[in-house]
Amino acid sequence: MKFTLSWLRDHLETDATLDAICAKLNVIGLEVEDVTDRGRALTPFRTARIVEAVQHPDADRLRVCQVDAGEGFESVQVVCGAPNARTGLRVIFAPPGTYIPGSDITIKTGKIRGQESGGMLCSLRELGLGAESDGIAELPEDTLPGQSYAAFADLNDPIIEIAITPNRGDALSIRGIARDLAAAGMGTLKPWLAETVEGTFASPLNWDLQYPEACPFVLGRTIRGVRNGPSPDWLRARLEAIGVRPISVLVDITNYFTFDLGRPLHVFDVNKVAGPTLSLCHGGRETFRALDGRDYVVEHADLVIADASGVQSLAGIMGGEGTGVDDDTTEVFVECALFDPVRIALTGRRLGLHSDARQRFERGVDQALPVAALEAATAMIVELCGGEVSEVVSAGAPPAWERTAHLRFARLQDLGGLAVAPDDAVHKLEKLGFAIRSRDETGVTVAVPPWRNDVANAPLLDQGSDLEATRAAQAAEGVVAIEAECDLIEEVLRLVGLDAIPPVALPQARVVPGAAYSPRQVRSAATRRLLAARGLLETVGFSFVAHETAALFGDVPEGLRLLNPIAVDLDQLRPSPLANLVAAVARNEARGQSRVDLFEIGPVFGAEGQALVAAGVRSGHAPRQPGRGAVPVDPWDVRAD
Repeated sequence: MKFTLSWLRDHLETDATLDAICAKLNVIGLEVEDVTDRGRALTPFRTARIVEAVQHPDADRLRVCQVDAGEGFESVQVVCGAPNARTGLRVIFAPPGTYIPGSDITIKTGKIRGQESGGMLCSLRELGLGAESDGIAELPEDTLPGQSYAAFADLNDPIIEIAITPNRGDALSIRGIARDLAAAGMGTLKPWLAETVEGTFASPLNWDLQYPEACPFVLGRTIRGVRNGPSPDWLRARLEAIGVRPISVLVDITNYFTFDLGRPLHVFDVNKVAGPTLSLCHGGRETFRALDGRDYVVEHADLVIADASGVQSLAGIMGGEGTGVDDDTTEVFVECALFDPVRIALTGRRLGLHSDARQRFERGVDQALPVAALEAATAMIVELCGGEVSEVVSAGAPPAWERTAHLRFARLQDLGGLAVAPDDAVHKLEKLGFAIRSRDETGVTVAVPPWRNDVANAPLLDQGSDLEATRAAQAAEGVVAIEAECDLIEEVLRLVGLDAIPPVALPQARVVPGAAYSPRQVRSAATRRLLAARGLLETVGFSFVAHETAALFGDVPEGLRLLNPIAVDLDQLRPSPLANLVAAVARNEARGQSRVDLFEIGPVFGAEGQALVAAGVRSGHAPRQPGRGAVPVDPWDVRAD
């Protein structure tokens, strides 16, 4: 997750230095991976004006420029090969001794084809800020010579990159990071409230929600009369700073809110949508071309957004080329929805499709934010693109995200190892957005904020035949209560600082217990020694194999096939270790091993459950014996084992 210091300060009122902010981020569990200060590297570069540019007397493609770069460089001669170098142009000047990051050179005073040159006029690419160009950078005509270019271009804005753990989806937004820093004492979180934009007409597009398990709630509205095109400089600069390529103002606005509020959005070109309805439904093995230009086949479990002509978006992951906006777009439909994290993750993983939207949806987004986010995006679109706004259309209902968690103050010491005053603990939870529901001398009950999907969420329990529904519900409730309290303890301790927890040595045991082996362990050890004595080498293989391979070695119930395998060729629990051993023998023989004898003792899986099995394979020639030459192994050799 990348963000700039100035962007952070849009949400955080603070006077803290960059170093202090980075140190605090590390303390509260948002590990700083990198800090890039572009302004420091560009300190020597100045704004300048070409006073005069004349043709080089000895080179057709060079021009001799007299440059005014401010105090100390009022009249400098520079030989320049850019075709756009001309009298009166405002440019970027690098004095002698300046390191050029885009070209990896250091400027020196010298002669070029017999003419003195005391510096360099630069392109943005040479500063490491832009793509290839045919000439030097052209600054606005009213630019004063002698300014620091870094300050002129607002590049004195450090870029911070932090690592986000999978449970902290709320920290994939700049406002979420600011909230954590404010709670840790680094300033005050600025209030944010989206202004309501009243619609003036009925939206020509509506929702048809056919897959509520994957999308419980969706909003949208039409904005007509918009003007798409390049984004304003401030928006382009912010996106470029964090590594997002600006595309057009409509697309850039959706990307802006993805990072600013952690709220992915999507815009459809209304004139490219077939019919009056967008359906959120199952995929049907259609081929869909995404905005990355690649084709994907959507399966039944995938959630798609389709119009009368077919799939137009892989919901929560990436939109499609067919209804994407372009420079001719004049009417858009803005989508804002809540998607099921598990289904988004499974679809993205199966297709190998990564996006900023998927990263946020599969970790969980703020479930109370869709209405406000749609209003905020609408307001920015109208401000930057103009247009007339429709009424909001929706389908489904907001999920019941409200939940509570209870913290016993004594558990901070018992479980966390640190005594924290009850008032301090309550204050820190309130700063993080937890609302107090009740409190007594022993503990406090808080309401969990909608952006903290990692706190007090019900786990998925395996409700087997031996665990009826009532007992399963009771067990789930107990687990939630225990885990929620642990979550609250973690929140308090990370704001206090884990370094504040005093180290305590583990008690030393007075006796050393003897080894205790189960009958199964005894048999496994004996079998292992026996097979090793017979000359076989032990292997340890995956418990997973390819479905097609597993079918060659026994029954492969569909219930033992993995939905989210670690690799496409490891999608079935194995029915026999032989599936792994035969593959290992083949690999060794392919590498020139003429004799391969292997065994494995490991688990196998079938319809009746799991078992521990020993299996072995011999290949090549049998061991030589007196009076007999080298002969291939046969079943009798294996039977002798």
